[in-house]
Amino acid sequence: MHTISPDKIAQMIEQQHAALDTLRGEIGKVIVGQQAVVEQMLVCLLARGHALLEGVPGLGKTLLVKTLADASSLTFKRVQFTPDLMPGDILGSEILEEDHTTGKRFFKFQPGPIFTNILLADEINRTPPKTQAALLESMQEYAVTVAGDTMALPRPYFVLATQNPIEQAGTYPLPEAQLDRFLLNIHIDYPAESDEVAILRATTGAAGAQPQPCLDAEQLLAMQDLVREVSVSDGLYHYVTQLVRATRPDHGEGNLAQWIKWGAGPRAGQALILAAKARAFLQRRLAVTRADIQALLLPVLRHRVLLSFHAQADGIGVEQVLQELLRTVPEPGSD
Repeated sequence: MHTISPDKIAQMIEQQHAALDTLRGEIGKVIVGQQAVVEQMLVCLLARGHALLEGVPGLGKTLLVKTLADASSLTFKRVQFTPDLMPGDILGSEILEEDHTTGKRFFKFQPGPIFTNILLADEINRTPPKTQAALLESMQEYAVTVAGDTMALPRPYFVLATQNPIEQAGTYPLPEAQLDRFLLNIHIDYPAESDEVAILRATTGAAGAQPQPCLDAEQLLAMQDLVREVSVSDGLYHYVTQLVRATRPDHGEGNLAQWIKWGAGPRAGQALILAAKARAFLQRRLAVTRADIQALLLPVLRHRVLLSFHAQADGIGVEQVLQELLRTVPEPGSD
């Protein structure tokens, strides 16, 4: 139940949108085109989720994350994931120090880069599973445990991980449990020709544009609270439930039952509802629509559905499977 009246929520959303419009403008100084990618990243940020960005080298994945950090007053750390990276390199470790006055020695915790608002896990699939798993607790609990002590992370806390989907040599694919922690799997494609010309003009001159900070932690936390107040009808709750359940082999029908080896769990439904709420918020709406859910189905589910050998043998990709899912599951009010 809402604790704030709809009129008050509408007023608060309108007030916050001035900062969001400014944020979009600052990001646009550096990032040319890619409006859908920027929107999905903002959806993830507003929904208190984490994002996995996939794209071939040179498409600006790292630049996009850094630009978001530069356009805000949030703290930012970048970790380049490599095969020799250890969990302590991310979480931090205890260091033996000596009190020069008393001569006594003691352990002091030295925080790692995970203690930040925005963490860029660059090329996350380049590091072994043991180090990848160091992020699991932080992404779910917003805390880390080192030497038996649990420490809260700064709020807001936002993990943006990147990986190259075409280069598999020397990589460690993320396990399903880790993939499920990402709210969205955002694919970055090649830019349009006109955007590519604009990129060349903007990046080969004497000086590049520099975004100015326009969003602080307090503002973002207030926006994240407001997103939770966006309403969802009972019909859409049932629609999301049916979409998620239809990904499971024992519930899917026709081609879906053949194509899917393993389907999405309840966390996928939560992610789809929260992402849809954030999209509605971005568009100044107080309620989620069917279009919000359908627009975010692919980035929410593409990393949560494991295809069968039958689908792979037939050259069926996850996008085709999810399009079939939309076609198969009846929309609210279409009975």
